Amino acid sequence: MSEHAGLSRGMWHQIEPVHAMLYFSSQAFEEAARLGYDVESRWPSYFAWRWAPLGAAGPRLVTATSYSFSPAMVAEYVPAIWATAVPEKVLDARLRAVDGTYRALLGDRLDSPDVAEAAELARRAAESVSVAHRPLAAANLDQPWPDEAHLVLWQAYTVLREHRGDGHLAALMAADLDGCEALVSFAAVGAAPVANFAGRGWSEQEWAAAQDRLAVRGLIDADGQATEQGRRLRDQVERMTDDLAAGPWRALGTRRAERLAQLNLPLLGAAFESGVLPMTSTLGIGKVQAPAS
Repeated sequence: MSEHAGLSRGMWHQIEPVHAMLYFSSQAFEEAARLGYDVESRWPSYFAWRWAPLGAAGPRLVTATSYSFSPAMVAEYVPAIWATAVPEKVLDARLRAVDGTYRALLGDRLDSPDVAEAAELARRAAESVSVAHRPLAAANLDQPWPDEAHLVLWQAYTVLREHRGDGHLAALMAADLDGCEALVSFAAVGAAPVANFAGRGWSEQEWAAAQDRLAVRGLIDADGQATEQGRRLRDQVERMTDDLAAGPWRALGTRRAERLAQLNLPLLGAAFESGVLPMTSTLGIGKVQAPAS
């Protein structure tokens, strides 16, 4: 793994939980309820928050840019979410949700020079990304930058994590793994329990069929565990993902990226201590992460 590919993975571990607070915080659900979304489930607001930058995206576009969600699940929420609130209103509410969430996490510390410095560094990295074949990164980068530093920080993190996510989908396709196979193969290497992936909407029959296809390729064994070949393929996917995500960190430079990681630690710690993030995720990120180096 190259220096900057390793740095891209370390920085992902730093920024992903801070970005993801939008999908779990009470402040975000309150904003979603004001828009008219059913907040008994997190999925209506999740699909709205995440895909509003693309405009009133239809189910095929959302499926194409989410990949590991079952198309049937996507169709359950899209395009109905845009009948509840148009994307422009969702985007305004999204920033209010982030503002409320971060103020609850850090309070007066949001106005500190450290947050302003972190926002400047993160924005510099975000504005350096290549948007070729990266629709979610590009759509978020097209959004106007907010005035407040903590909102700039979140928006920059969003561009960076979507840039990585768009590249990850390319790596999965290069490995010839479809959406369900991507999850089955990830569970097979022990990244997360199988039950954690139920929220992606695949039926038991679809999951079993994906297991059969991977077994025919020699990627999993009869117990659903990854073979050596299967582990090598997943390693290949992760290496390619890291390589494709390295650009903004190469542009920012190791020293400044390490400074951003240091500045991010209070927000990262507050996100974990809030208790709203899942104890285990489907991303293979642990609850405690060291700063990138």
